[in-house]
Amino acid sequence: MTTAPRITPTKLRSVLKGAALGCALGILAAFLGEVRSPAALVLLLIIAGAVAAWFPLTRRVMQAGCVVLAGVLAVCLLTPVLRAPLQALTLAGSPVPADVIVVLGGGVQCGTRAQAPSSAARLVRGLELWRAGYAPAMTVSEPSGLIGPADCPRLSVLQRGQITSLYPRGGPEVLTLSRVTTTRDEAARVRQLAQSRGWEQVLLVTSPSHSRRAARLFQAYGLSVVSVPADETLFDTTLPLPSDRLYAVRVLLYEGLSRVKASLGGTPER
Repeated sequence: MTTAPRITPTKLRSVLKGAALGCALGILAAFLGEVRSPAALVLLLIIAGAVAAWFPLTRRVMQAGCVVLAGVLAVCLLTPVLRAPLQALTLAGSPVPADVIVVLGGGVQCGTRAQAPSSAARLVRGLELWRAGYAPAMTVSEPSGLIGPADCPRLSVLQRGQITSLYPRGGPEVLTLSRVTTTRDEAARVRQLAQSRGWEQVLLVTSPSHSRRAARLFQAYGLSVVSVPADETLFDTTLPLPSDRLYAVRVLLYEGLSRVKASLGGTPER
């Protein structure tokens, strides 16, 4: 007859420390990964940390991993070391006369029923280009609804409403890219419109960190594009403060994982 393993005070403290580390890692992962409903992720990592702390080998591995992670984050938060990687993500060209200004979607704040800061900045940049006479038409994106709450307002509706309120008697021709989930969907919709309307030149407006990847994707669909990114609204790209640097970590992680996902799927980058 076997007896249950005895839980000593030392073992209990190790388990509680592992759970605490799991909680900290869960909160960090939820922020860096932009997880909208983080409770399940945090709970999973709390349990995983407690289980890992039960066994001496996995406890040492977990502790060593946390030390390495803390060191990497400290370097990223205390120095502007991420400036060069951020600049590598950005592709900014001078605007040229074009057939259309493509304003890529950037999300909606469902609670306030307003555009996310990135969406608003992209629309402002697109309208600036239109007012300057670079193109007579622009596109906005209608989310497919596969991601996010079902009752969230459509980004295309919000942006069309803003354009109409700003220019009630004669704004740009606005076309909607319907049922899009990814940048790849947007590129495919623009290619269809380009083929039917005879478009030859596209001005592409998105966030700076997304601009190089988005331009490459549109080019993979046979489109001639000039990337004219909007302003970054979430952080100062010169990274003067730790808060700016933390957001830079978030952006670089997202862009890196997007590239890995695209390469594993054998599809053009999303």
